[in-house]
Amino acid sequence: MRRQRNAKIIATLGPASSDAETIQKLFEAGADVFRFNFSHGSHQDHQARHEIVREVERKLGRPIAILADLQGPKLRIGAFAEGRITLAAGAEFVLDRDAAPGTIQRVCLPHPELFEVITVGQSLLLDDGKLRLQVLASDGQRIRTRVITGGPLSDRKGVNVPDAVLPIPVLTEKDRRDLAFALALGVEWVALSFVQRPEDLLEARELVGGRASLMTKLEKPQALDQLEEIVRLSDAVMVARGDLGVELPPERVPGAQKRILRVCRQHGKPSIAATQMLESMITAPTPTRAEASDVASAIYDGADAVMLSAESASGAYPVQAVSMMDRIINEVERDPLYRNLIDAQHELPMPTRGDAICSALRNVTNIIGAAATVTYTTSGHTSLRAARERPMAPILSITPNLATARRLSLVWGVHSTVSADVHSVDEMVATASHVAREEGFAQAGDQIAITAGMPFGEPGTTNLLRIAEIEA
Repeated sequence: MRRQRNAKIIATLGPASSDAETIQKLFEAGADVFRFNFSHGSHQDHQARHEIVREVERKLGRPIAILADLQGPKLRIGAFAEGRITLAAGAEFVLDRDAAPGTIQRVCLPHPELFEVITVGQSLLLDDGKLRLQVLASDGQRIRTRVITGGPLSDRKGVNVPDAVLPIPVLTEKDRRDLAFALALGVEWVALSFVQRPEDLLEARELVGGRASLMTKLEKPQALDQLEEIVRLSDAVMVARGDLGVELPPERVPGAQKRILRVCRQHGKPSIAATQMLESMITAPTPTRAEASDVASAIYDGADAVMLSAESASGAYPVQAVSMMDRIINEVERDPLYRNLIDAQHELPMPTRGDAICSALRNVTNIIGAAATVTYTTSGHTSLRAARERPMAPILSITPNLATARRLSLVWGVHSTVSADVHSVDEMVATASHVAREEGFAQAGDQIAITAGMPFGEPGTTNLLRIAEIEA
């Protein structure tokens, strides 16, 4: 099953999309990666979905990646005596360490680490930014605030602190349990939530231990201050515009997204635009024109993938949402302007053998009008570097490792296949030609450009470029 596009689609699974029939329909409609959101659902729920995805993979014969998205340290207030209050603008309101039920004057904030860093003048945002408080005083036990933007407030709503780097671990105890479970399942990608600093990635990297690739979710403005280093330490990056849009003024989010996508392209790391992309399709069979434009803009900006959250997890039209996203991407990629923008964003190759070969691969592909660029890869690195070049022809990635093929399902332009290792140049050309024909990329008389490493089967040895013609 060949996609007629380069950018990929991530679809979140949930109550509306947990049965085998729907998951298969989502894949056939265009989903390349399935996201398991560990903020919701039990381990049993995720295990059942995992088994279905793997059965769909076996049935359709295409590698499918699974992304385990960890909840992260979501900060929340406590509960109220009557379940709900309404804060009036101008009123004073206290957040304290007292576990007693809240009132119109106060509520518990069960995160003692916050009391150490909150200072006078900072803002606290409640319920996804709907309410704004300004700190008047803090003594380590009580944070006294004035309500700037009021409104209804109910139990356990989220708290955002946009003006401070919080001294909290990026992995909670729940995340550690979820991570161990996800790795035992065998997921290909793990997403780390609320990353603030490069150091936040180090512990997760050690725990993952190479068993999955690490995706950083950028949700905190503080992460933008060290963006280059965070991207360098990540295997992929998600622009998680939900929480990022709470802590950043709305007018700054589009610029932040473009900057993140650009830095990811520079480093050759896959980038994902996520959150509220087709939000209205949770309840409607078609998106707003603004939402369609939002998805299109991310593709024009060079994102490797776009993601559906509630639209596919709990919405009324999960398959239609994936199909709509697929149609938008296809339409954008047919636009001549898209190719002009992608070429304009082209980055100079790094001074490595692999980048030199992949840069030459891009040029050769364009000059000879190759039907496909074929990359032999063990770890996935060669295909990733080829994708960074954004060649005109699709990237047909051949690997002996199913796990590698699954991981590459996320990457721009890469069509992943699994094939046994080759041992000679002649075998390399024969296998590449056979796979290109079988997968629908080329026919007799077409030319393909092939890159590999010698000795064959050794990671990090990309040093060979070959042009071949498909024989009758």
